[in-house]
Amino acid sequence: METNWAADNLQTIRTLMERSALYRRALAPIMIFAGTMGIAGGLTGALGQIQSNRGFVWLWLCTAIASLTGALFLVRRQALKDSEPFWSPPTRRVSEALLPAFFVGLITAVMILVSSAGTQSWEVQFFLVVFWCWLYGCAIHAAGFFMPRGVRWLGWIFIMTGCILLAIASVLKQGLENVPLHLLMGGIFGGLHFVYGVYLHFTEPKKNVA
Repeated sequence: METNWAADNLQTIRTLMERSALYRRALAPIMIFAGTMGIAGGLTGALGQIQSNRGFVWLWLCTAIASLTGALFLVRRQALKDSEPFWSPPTRRVSEALLPAFFVGLITAVMILVSSAGTQSWEVQFFLVVFWCWLYGCAIHAAGFFMPRGVRWLGWIFIMTGCILLAIASVLKQGLENVPLHLLMGGIFGGLHFVYGVYLHFTEPKKNVA
């Protein structure tokens, strides 16, 4: 049994290494799509003046679900294009790496929804921005061990962004209440994804044309 388990994991690692270029190509449209959704979410929240805690959580939960659904569609399309199964061992490894942090973020959002009926708190929403930055950064850093190395760097950027935001809030303490948190979320989650996606698109090795 242990021999079979080791052989399966070795084959998975070998497959991941062989398909690094493929994953890099697939990541570009996924990141650009996620970035576009994040920017759209930020503009929707700001222009719609969604200020309640519940409204803030619902907007960004819907944005996250839409982004995840679109990412799954793009992964599925790439799998069909390359004649590969959608739920392959490498895909399962990436999903397992993402799941713990995503689950904690979801539970946190649900707790805010349950406990924040009719309330509005800039501090609570700011905490969510920082906390989600940390969780998402940890999630994609973990998944980055099965994908191109740049994904791990992106994870660290999200983690450090959360740390910087917390440091700024700790130093200034006052005067931050006027910061539009929807635009901040859109800039962080939308902007970083979009920039990384564009970078991947223009630095992707092009296939030789016969």
